[in-house]
Amino acid sequence: MDQFENILLEKLDGNLYCLTINRPKVLNALNQQTLLEMDAALQIVADDSSARVLLVTGSGEKAFVAGADISQMQNLTPLQAKKFGETALAVFRRFETLDVPVIALVNGFALGGGCELALSCDFILASENAKLGQPEVCLGVTPGFGGSQRLPRIVGRAMAMEMLVSGRMVDANEALQRGLVNHVYPQAELLEQGLKLAAKICKNGPVAVKLTKELVQRGQDLDLENACAMESDLFGLSFASDEQSEGMQAFLEKRQANF
Repeated sequence: MDQFENILLEKLDGNLYCLTINRPKVLNALNQQTLLEMDAALQIVADDSSARVLLVTGSGEKAFVAGADISQMQNLTPLQAKKFGETALAVFRRFETLDVPVIALVNGFALGGGCELALSCDFILASENAKLGQPEVCLGVTPGFGGSQRLPRIVGRAMAMEMLVSGRMVDANEALQRGLVNHVYPQAELLEQGLKLAAKICKNGPVAVKLTKELVQRGQDLDLENACAMESDLFGLSFASDEQSEGMQAFLEKRQANF
């Protein structure tokens, strides 16, 4: 798929996509055009009924995404800056609401907008050289792409506040300890491990996976009673698909389900 300048979108097999931010000379920094290309790529994935998993990574060996493009931001007016932030927030929200799991493969620096991009994915696999952080205050601005809201929801208020007001980066091992990333691998193995996990997800019922993602995304900010009521509704709805009968029949027959 070669219609993009700043990203690559590849369909690796019948149901797996990989989106790569491809600006290695500027450590994959996010400018307006890159954000719009990401939005168009997400629409392609959303329109493909065969899609099951989306991997997101950065090109090169140094950075996932080193941040937003400061050269583009430097001379923005307040209204232009707000619009730039709103564009990124809308695109990042699409990662969360995409109905298939989105896995960030953080293969180096994920700072500012890069960390915020990773946070908007469903979970993160990191390479051993990964470093994550929100250093916006070091530039005299606040986070603008969701970092002040998503980071506390993942690592807790106190740890997030420390990172946000100090600008301190965390390495892959600390990120693992804090629950910011799920797994850490040698850089050379990161894509392979991401593909293995994606293949495991692809073996499961696609409707069930999509409904489960919806439950987590929609339920996390609801009170427990309403969140569990939503789970009950979607649990019942999952029995309307052919997957339920195939999955349970396969279990009883001690064979692999054919979804």
